[in-house]
Amino acid sequence: MKKRIIQIVLLIVIVFLGYRVWETIQTPVRFLKEKDHRQALVVQKLKDIRSVQQMYRTLNDSFAPNLDLLVHFLKTAEIPVVNVIYDPTDTLLVKTISDTLGFKPVLDSLFDTRTDFKLDEFDIIPFSDGVKFEMDAKMINKGGVMVPAFMAVAKKEYYLNGLDENMIKNPLVKDMIVGSLEEPTTDGNWE
Repeated sequence: MKKRIIQIVLLIVIVFLGYRVWETIQTPVRFLKEKDHRQALVVQKLKDIRSVQQMYRTLNDSFAPNLDLLVHFLKTAEIPVVNVIYDPTDTLLVKTISDTLGFKPVLDSLFDTRTDFKLDEFDIIPFSDGVKFEMDAKMINKGGVMVPAFMAVAKKEYYLNGLDENMIKNPLVKDMIVGSLEEPTTDGNWE
């Protein structure tokens, strides 16, 4: 009888330890899967911010210094719709004739075909409970020339909100960044 009780207790301990080993392996796997999913959504938002910033720069010769101004620009700005025709008298096709046909809202120009784009969530980090992206812009000196630069950041603590704290603290898990305030680039750190 005693032998049978010991066997049952050992079986329960084996099952429990097996489950703990399984969970030890699966916890990082689940974290990485969820992290990749969340990063993909953050990357899309950072690409959207980059697109609007590039349009802002085209019209203003600088980047927007904050998200409020960028959202206002997105809501109100219009870009000209231009028809460019090569001058028929120019055999080298260098001279052009530009004709402005009208104006189109920047919002429609950039996101008209995107069904998943929501203007009211444009500046909010996914999964962050409403925290906005950090963004700044300034003029930097590169080779003696002043050039505009911007940077937008989604801190890992915000977009990984609700996941395992120890996994988030891992130095291999990075903040998501587009642009730089040190270099004239609009690349993201995921590229």
